[in-house]
Amino acid sequence: MKPTYEPSAREALGPNTSEERVRPDNLEPAGLKPRTAKRGSAGEHKIPKPQRSFFKDNGLTIVLAIFFLLSLMGMIASGLAHHNEELLRHRQASVSLMSFITGGNFLSALFENWESEFLQMGVYVVLTAWLFQRGSAESKDPDEEPDSDPSKRTRTRFFYEHSLGMALFLLFLICFVLHTVGSFRAAVDEAAQHGELSGSYWSYLLDAGLWFESFQNWQSEFLSTAVLVVLSIYLREKGSPESKPVDAANEETGG
Repeated sequence: MKPTYEPSAREALGPNTSEERVRPDNLEPAGLKPRTAKRGSAGEHKIPKPQRSFFKDNGLTIVLAIFFLLSLMGMIASGLAHHNEELLRHRQASVSLMSFITGGNFLSALFENWESEFLQMGVYVVLTAWLFQRGSAESKDPDEEPDSDPSKRTRTRFFYEHSLGMALFLLFLICFVLHTVGSFRAAVDEAAQHGELSGSYWSYLLDAGLWFESFQNWQSEFLSTAVLVVLSIYLREKGSPESKPVDAANEETGG
């Protein structure tokens, strides 16, 4: 009679025993330590860096610069035509392009507008650092605590912290001086055409016509800024950082 072969309990259960099933595949047999993927291995997934586009990174500045140049060329062309029409009306010789753009009338009109823009932006940047408009996308939240760290207060850091406002006000002063110089030259030319004597530059700074030129631009800049601050409480422009999210409540402050 042949001897019978009796399998062990482990063999009887087969290869998929409960003991083997409870051990995760990522654990080593000794000590049950998890297996970690090695750096630089073929299975490691690296997120590719997005390709940067010059126009995408600087598109806003490029488009605004194009608008500026087109507007400036339009101002020069129309201004030259209008100026020469005025000269012909008074039976005087027309001027060349170079004479026009270096003359007092053009320089006064150009820097008169630049002056008001830089003043408006400088005042706006400084005021938004200290004042609030609840619900506006153009304002900080009045309920947020100010970030102040006395240990960081140094003279160099002070100038850096306020460098934007300082730069805008410096540009305003430069444009204001160039505006007054251009306007003074225009006044001298006009006085010469009428056979009159003109005063000095310093006396011209008190001329009402000069300040009328400035104030007529300043008031419009402050008005448009105030309108933007208030309208951004109730109106939206999807995708613009100057607007709150479309679904944001009117009381929500900040963009």
